[in-house]
Amino acid sequence: MVFWIASAFGFAVAYLLGSTPTGYVAGRLLKGIDIREHGSKSTGATNVLRTLGKWPALAVLIADVLKGVAAIVFVHWFYPWCYAISSATPPTTLELQTLVPWLVCLAGLAVLLGHGRSIWLNFTGGKSAATGLGVLLAMSWPAGLGAATAFAVTLSLFRIVSLSSMLAALTAVALVCGLEQPLPYRLLVIAGSLYVILRHRANIQRLVAGTEPRLGHGGPGPNAGPQIS
Repeated sequence: MVFWIASAFGFAVAYLLGSTPTGYVAGRLLKGIDIREHGSKSTGATNVLRTLGKWPALAVLIADVLKGVAAIVFVHWFYPWCYAISSATPPTTLELQTLVPWLVCLAGLAVLLGHGRSIWLNFTGGKSAATGLGVLLAMSWPAGLGAATAFAVTLSLFRIVSLSSMLAALTAVALVCGLEQPLPYRLLVIAGSLYVILRHRANIQRLVAGTEPRLGHGGPGPNAGPQIS
């Protein structure tokens, strides 16, 4: 019973890490503005770039990635410790190898949900691509680097952040399935990638229509603008 109560606490920590609205905080601290009222209305790094400049955007991007990393690092420390103190006998290596990946999976979903549905922003937020990259890097750094490379190459070719984010998400699925990762990690990456793509529904419509803005080419309209988020 103690273990499951502590587990709920761990998931809450992951959700709250994801909920930290870095882009919103940057707007308030640097210009005293609500960034959701400017540019593309997003709290993502691309809108921060257009509204506040490149260095704040870089800081927001790094912070969003680190939220995902921190959630997974916390899980790897917290749950073995929690399981050990709540059990009459010390956990075996096999028990931890079986249990922890599933808990990592749930915590990863919690941090993604927190970023996309922040409790501090009336359950709105970003599109979870950067935070998802952080989760992936912490779980499997080769898959994370591969997804980041896919993002960078696509962005350099097309200058469209939303397209780059979605192709990076699909690359992550291919890599995590091909690198013999535990089943919970594969399920998390598949679910997380689908979540990221679903959060880009409006961008997909603009891509099909040929109206999706390119990075560095004009300002976004009220409903436009790709986001790194």
